[in-house]
Amino acid sequence: MSRIEKLLLKILTGRHDKNIDFEELRGLLQKLGFFERVKGDHHIFTREDVIEIINIQPQGKLAKPYQVKQVRNLIIRYKLGGENGEI
Repeated sequence: MSRIEKLLLKILTGRHDKNIDFEELRGLLQKLGFFERVKGDHHIFTREDVIEIINIQPQGKLAKPYQVKQVRNLIIRYKLGGENGEI
């Protein structure tokens, strides 16, 4: 199991929202095909087939727990990172 797959599993379980590294979350979103633009400390992610825009900011070295939850909900809603080879 790769590092990205382990992170995806960690996010999907929902038990580690307070301990997700911000840079790893950015890397996961990029790996899932999101385009990133940065405005200050706001990292804004978009993807052509996803209606919602993801906006995350670091809290020290970690991602904010409520934003990890938002990412999890999008992964589930749009079935991202599944067996269709998106990761």
